[in-house]
Amino acid sequence: MNDLIKISNENELFSKYRNTPIEQLFKYHNFGCTFEKSSKAELLVGMCMDNRNQLRIPNNFAYILRTGGGNLRSIEFKISYAIGIGGVQCIALIGHNHCGMSNLISKKQRFIEGMVKNAGWMEKQAEDHFMRFAPIFEIENEIEFLLCETKRLREKYPKVMIAPLFYKIEDNFLYLLEADRDTA
Repeated sequence: MNDLIKISNENELFSKYRNTPIEQLFKYHNFGCTFEKSSKAELLVGMCMDNRNQLRIPNNFAYILRTGGGNLRSIEFKISYAIGIGGVQCIALIGHNHCGMSNLISKKQRFIEGMVKNAGWMEKQAEDHFMRFAPIFEIENEIEFLLCETKRLREKYPKVMIAPLFYKIEDNFLYLLEADRDTA
């Protein structure tokens, strides 16, 4: 986690994110600034569905897509919709530590048992489901996945600013990544 940069004031933001919706996101979430009324979404936030991640932002400020691990591969049409119809020009892709989609194979037995107990599935049905989908949604290392997903989305949407951010569960702050300092 040594490549994370905690943002405690505006001067610590990378210059490429100043005067953008990313700066506003940091002002609202990390700095506790008073919410300004938003009449339309300023950005798209892609983040994990984990209930420990809660952003402090005003209503109407952002479209928010939440998926396991913040993996947006299977919902690209929704991203395109927010850009094409919603007019957003900025995406905050937010990863976090202690993500359940990291090292999924270690959770296989617990997943199967939970589906049998909580969903009423047969063990074989639960195992088949896990084996079919776990490889698609496995993110392995949270930071490496975040950087790869950012690169992929930047190539797909070259006119859209895409900022990889990291949410630390322990302090509920958003961080920048050192690896993103000098990238477009």
